[in-house]
Amino acid sequence: MSEGSAGRPVQDEFAGMPPKLYAASPSRLLALLDCPRRYRMQYLDRPRPQARPQRAHTSFGLAVHNALRDWWDLPVARRTVPAGRELVRSTWIDVGFRDPDQSGLWRRRAQDHVAAYLEGVDPEVEPRGIERTVSFVSGALRVTGRVDRLDERDGELVVVDYKTSRRPSTEEEARTSLPLALYAAAVWKMFRHPCLRVELHHVPSGEVVRHTHTPESLTRKVDEAKSLARDAQRADDDFAERGIESALFPPVVGPLCSWCDFREHCPEGQAAGPEKSSWAALEDGAAMDGTVVAAVEVE
Repeated sequence: MSEGSAGRPVQDEFAGMPPKLYAASPSRLLALLDCPRRYRMQYLDRPRPQARPQRAHTSFGLAVHNALRDWWDLPVARRTVPAGRELVRSTWIDVGFRDPDQSGLWRRRAQDHVAAYLEGVDPEVEPRGIERTVSFVSGALRVTGRVDRLDERDGELVVVDYKTSRRPSTEEEARTSLPLALYAAAVWKMFRHPCLRVELHHVPSGEVVRHTHTPESLTRKVDEAKSLARDAQRADDDFAERGIESALFPPVVGPLCSWCDFREHCPEGQAAGPEKSSWAALEDGAAMDGTVVAAVEVE
């Protein structure tokens, strides 16, 4: 054991120091819970296994998110419904679709969705933030994420998250969402102002679902994140010592294996069933399985 200048063990000299922070996004924390094998390939393996090309539903979701982001960068006089349509058209992402006809169909749908959504938005009421990066530290955990939109209404800060899946969101999803709760906790910490309300804005339908947390419910969500972070830190440390021989990264085999970006590198996932096409989430049949549609939703 190495010793310090006074003859004491080195670790004794640093006994009063705070624990090393574990930095993670909400997505990273939930990835380990969803499938440890995918978590390892996505965050730990070096070189990182090549992920499959982007799927069409991701292109669609990104186009909608980007248009709603860029709309707020326009001068107030130019924040019009037609401007939203044009932003979708000019920044459309033509990746993952079956053919140009399908891409054109979904581009027009995205334009219609954005236009209808913007009909209910007041262009003169500036949000407190657009795609704002937020973070906070609690114990040994540092959480960092990005809020689609942060509103201030009647003196209250509100976290807004856009959704573009085929299925509208539910109040239960808003209530139980770990990312939304962590964003609210981060906003509260950064702005030094209570933030308890979170909202899911389903752009295709225009439906908005809301949940108002309590300080106690936010604390429970932060504790949940800290528990996940401890599991992730343990897994990361074991991987650093044992590499791919670590036993802490088993695959979670199920229907979502057909959608996994890393299934090419996972024999168990390949054996679970055929891979979905790049445009499968846009087809009518995909809406029959709410679990799958939610899982492939762009965050």
